[in-house]
Amino acid sequence: MPSSHRFPENHFLNRELSLLAFNRRVLAQAADVRVPLLERLRFLCILSSNLDEFFEIRVAGLRAQIKLGSQAAAADGLPPQEVFRRVAIQAHQLVAEQYALLNDAVLPALAIENITFIRRASWTEVQRKWIHEFFHAEVMPVLTPIGLDPSHPFPRVLNKSLNFAVELEGADAFGRNSGTAIVQAPRALPRIIRLPKELSGLDHSFVFLSSVLHEYVGELFTGMNVLGCYQFRVTRNSDLFVDDEEVKNLRIALQGELPQRQFGDAVRLEVADNCSAAMTDFLLQQFELDRIDLYRVPGIVNLVRLMSIPDEVDRPDLKYTPFQPGLPKLLTKRSDIFASIAKQDILLHHPFQSFVPVIDLLQRAADDPQVIAIKMTVYRTGTGSVLMEHLLRAAQKGKEVTVVVELMARFDEEANLSIASRLEEVGAHVVYGVVGFKTHAKMLMVLRREEHGYRRYIHLGTGNYHPKTTRFYTDFGILTCNPEIGDDVNEVFKQLTGLGKASALKHLWQAPFTLHANMLAAIRAEASAARAGKPARIIAKMNSLLEPEIIEALYDASNAGVTIDLIVRGACSLRPGVKGLSEKIRVRSIIGRLLEHHRIFYFHAQGAQNIYLSSADWMERNFFRRIEICFPVLDPKLKRRVLKEGLQPYLSDNSQAWEMDSSGSYGIKPTRRARFCAQDRLMEAMQAAPISAS
Repeated sequence: MPSSHRFPENHFLNRELSLLAFNRRVLAQAADVRVPLLERLRFLCILSSNLDEFFEIRVAGLRAQIKLGSQAAAADGLPPQEVFRRVAIQAHQLVAEQYALLNDAVLPALAIENITFIRRASWTEVQRKWIHEFFHAEVMPVLTPIGLDPSHPFPRVLNKSLNFAVELEGADAFGRNSGTAIVQAPRALPRIIRLPKELSGLDHSFVFLSSVLHEYVGELFTGMNVLGCYQFRVTRNSDLFVDDEEVKNLRIALQGELPQRQFGDAVRLEVADNCSAAMTDFLLQQFELDRIDLYRVPGIVNLVRLMSIPDEVDRPDLKYTPFQPGLPKLLTKRSDIFASIAKQDILLHHPFQSFVPVIDLLQRAADDPQVIAIKMTVYRTGTGSVLMEHLLRAAQKGKEVTVVVELMARFDEEANLSIASRLEEVGAHVVYGVVGFKTHAKMLMVLRREEHGYRRYIHLGTGNYHPKTTRFYTDFGILTCNPEIGDDVNEVFKQLTGLGKASALKHLWQAPFTLHANMLAAIRAEASAARAGKPARIIAKMNSLLEPEIIEALYDASNAGVTIDLIVRGACSLRPGVKGLSEKIRVRSIIGRLLEHHRIFYFHAQGAQNIYLSSADWMERNFFRRIEICFPVLDPKLKRRVLKEGLQPYLSDNSQAWEMDSSGSYGIKPTRRARFCAQDRLMEAMQAAPISAS
């Protein structure tokens, strides 16, 4: 793996700070009055979810480095202590702006639309009676108050769980008077409770569980006086550690490690802004945290819990207009998926086009007696996936089913362990890839016996086999039975399930073997063409751009005269527009209704206009610590489609496109041109034709 320290530090932006800049762009969606109101609330919740993971993984990593006394810096040259300091400053600012937007803009606007979250001070007597009865019937039976004393130490607090610290006065039945108790809210309890319409006069009125507990917590401590009750929530290090050199059975090792995720080292403490100074100090001490790790919030401490509200509230006028994905014309004319793929390669552009053809391929493969074998990689597929049901049925019917399940897919480990167990129970071959290398490639291969022998039907994609996320992640997939692509995919599966040296592939670029070198070669070829006075162009779209050697190659290409457009949704360490370094590089980020997820790489290639789709971002982990594939779009018509749908609209977007400057700051440039939103235009152009009422 190349060393990042070979290059000047001022050539790179910090990864963690870039991720916070991305989350600031998410916050801007919540602030945008053009976005439907309930969707603005959803963006606030998405921001909270993003920040949770940011603290669980990125901040946890920084704290671990600091704890070990590490001075090792990334390519940007900032030591962990300085990165942590800057992250804390910006994260506190971001959270403050988030709650200000919630309390001062979004909640009042929802109230105008008769969607209310009723505070305790505003409860009517009738409402109070109903809520009290609800507390006794549904809440109080599952609560276990813990009074702190020598025989009741501070309890183990689950990662991101809702808890209450209670200050008490008086002695209990045993004469104890510790003054402090902890009440943990079980995850089975709803965090938001809908009030009956007859109590509020509105269709959509809610109270927070935290308000209910605040009001009636005294009933848990009979005869004692409650001086204060304060919400708190602790975020913990959630990265799993499995020693690649020591592990003998990855599945067993992971099963042993997963339960500890809930109790990793604390990295952040969130408390309600009314929490007393004494209680705040006590909690910080219990979790071994400092003041910089404390986040006081004016509201509920877990906004992710509001994520369900847009779905629970039946107000289509306050949400995005429903969208029905279309199908490629070839698939609307033919009912036989195998015949359609045999006729020509099929490009699927999700979510503008449906994911159903992929499900249909697997369903037909499970039921078709001519299908001999199915092989598939699984990174994220979700619980209760219809794809997994088809694989299970195929195995039960005696087909050779091989599934490469990535057990180390972060936050999906438990679901993937369950999938693996179910597949093994019905006789499928389940392998876990290669220890030390996450299998992130998205591949499906169906082997079918036909008139002239075996034929391989292949699906390759840029996104996961997850039917839910295909409805709001932008991704490309290709269905093909090109024999050379089939040979390549078969070779990669052989590597994953067996042993042996890596063979040369005809079309696929594969990490960790050839992807990095081939990307560098393609970038350098454009630079050489520009130096020779020939046309040269690079367009790349991805989630993250961090790998130093790729960035330096792009700088060299810029200096050679190559025009480079980079569409990077999230973290980007490259500095665009620096005189003498990156003057011909433009970086933009598209943030909107859909999550931009495809990885597309275009090289002019002296007129050949080579286009590659990939499961990999331009990050060190993707190039060197994961098994990834990057596949070419060979059909000229499909190449034009990728350019027309996946790149050009995003370069023309002047509505949701954030331009980055050389300092790493982003902004939407004002323009006099008519508003153009890439996502809206693609949805309009590709949605399914309405079904006639007749």
